[in-house]
Parts: sequence; C-alpha cells; structure tokens
Amino acid sequence: MSDRSDPDDEVDLVVSLATIVGIIDAARAAGELEEEATNEEVQDEEVPGDNDPDAMADTLKGLIDELNEDEQAALIALTWIGRGDYDASEWNEALRLAKERNETGSASEYLTNMELFGDLLSEGVAAFGMSAEEVAR
Repeated sequence: MSDRSDPDDEVDLVVSLATIVGIIDAARAAGELEEEATNEEVQDEEVPGDNDPDAMADTLKGLIDELNEDEQAALIALTWIGRGDYDASEWNEALRLAKERNETGSASEYLTNMELFGDLLSEGVAAFGMSAEEVAR
C-alpha cells in the first residue's frame, strides 16, 4: 500500500491515518452539503438535519477541536503539502510553521474555511505514499 521502498523513511504524521480519514470524509461531506445548499433552493423537509451544511461544518470543526495542538498542526501541515505549498521532504519545516500558525488555536476555523480541505488533506497523505482512499470505513 505504500510506495516507499525503505521502511526507515517512514514519517510520523502525528495523527493516526484513521483519524485523518474520518476528517477527510467529514470535510468532503460538508463540502458536498454546502454545494447542494448553494445549488438547491428547496431542501427536503423530511430530513432537514441530513441536509444542514452548518451542522456538518460544526461536526467537522468538533472533530478537529478534539485533537491536541500537535495533531491540529499536523493537519495544517498535511493540507499545505496537499496544496503544494511544501513537499513531503519538507515535513519538519511545514509542521514547525503549522505549529506557529496554530498558536491561536484556530485550526478548525482555518482548515474548514479552506476550499477543498478534504481533498487537500487526502493529497497531503498521498504525498507520503499512503492512501486515505484505501482505509476501511
């Protein structure tokens, strides 16, 4: 499942892959609901909770807020790598700068306001030769 040839090259992502995948899934679901809400004038009144983008966004923020500061910084760094701001080989630098960025504890606001956050996070994980798409849900 990994493209890495040397197990000694493994990087500690700080956050478990299962946790990252849960956040990716929640971010993608929130993005889809937001897009649907924007594109549809009428919501299905029978299941309003299932179609509430704000509730899904709050759930996503809650998942991020539950993480410790190091884990939140890792999510930020992975997202930056997924966006192409840094290369996987620059993990330590990206992580250091992400910790500085998160000194105010605003990781959930910062990340959830990022367009395509779930996809960027997935790309960040992929940069390390791991696939979020292959993790059982």
